[in-house]
Amino acid sequence: MSGVEERAVDFPENKAEYRVAVLGAGTMGNGIAHVFAQFGFPVCLMDISEDRLEGALATISRNLDRQIRKGIVSAEEKEEILRRIALTTSLEEAVRDVRLVVEAVPESVSLKEEVFRKVDKYAPGEAILATNTSSISITRLASVTGRPEKVVGMHFMNPVPVMRLVEIIRGYATSDETAQTVYKLALALGKTPVEVRDYPGFVSNRILMPMINEAIYTLWQGVAGVEEIDTVMRLGMNHPMGPLGLADFIGLDVCLAILEVLYEGFRQERYAPCPLLVNMVRAGKLGVKSGEGFYVYDDRGKPVGVSPVFAK
Repeated sequence: MSGVEERAVDFPENKAEYRVAVLGAGTMGNGIAHVFAQFGFPVCLMDISEDRLEGALATISRNLDRQIRKGIVSAEEKEEILRRIALTTSLEEAVRDVRLVVEAVPESVSLKEEVFRKVDKYAPGEAILATNTSSISITRLASVTGRPEKVVGMHFMNPVPVMRLVEIIRGYATSDETAQTVYKLALALGKTPVEVRDYPGFVSNRILMPMINEAIYTLWQGVAGVEEIDTVMRLGMNHPMGPLGLADFIGLDVCLAILEVLYEGFRQERYAPCPLLVNMVRAGKLGVKSGEGFYVYDDRGKPVGVSPVFAK
């Protein structure tokens, strides 16, 4: 049961009755809520701030408009999709009567453990608890619940409405039934699920983050400038984005958090975060989200030039 084709079956449940809670209305959370609603699932999107929730709904609306222009959805379908999304600041309300919870809060072990303890208390006993973590151990998060067999990683890629890959990560105790259910759910969202094992960084970030980190070291050591490094990787390696621009897009704080998990998990120097990355995060230069990282960004998140720090 390792190939996509042999497992590519329609999700058997009535989607309209399969309620999903998404915890965290940031970039990943609103994207996850978007795709579940787009494919017919009722979604409750939860965050601690009403302003963040309204901002997330506005983002979903803009992204749906982009899909309308591309002919992916119609204007009528957009309204139906938005009606499937409920908003709340109450975690207890969000997870009541749901079949699946997808946690998408910031990449902090202590925060995620706190969320999983609360979800385990309030969600129905049969509900699956999934995490969108990009690097943190599924087994560790499962250990703070009373249902480790129902805890699983469901790692979406950013931007969620566009990127097709979903990493399905089994924790030590994740049951076959749980893994198979989220695999089928990913297929029902038009995604390509890939099942991987629970080790730091899984597959995607175990490979991607050392590359980004090495690009930052290359800049720090003066081998080449920001644009030169990104141009080499785009034109020479056929990458759609250079590693420094990609780091800005992901968020330098997120990159640092993932590298710290990798370094803690493997204790190998190749995962040690570059001091330049550490200093940039300390200085609040986080990339697109803060308006400046390796590049400077306008209000729409479009790059307008290299950061003055790195300009020649």
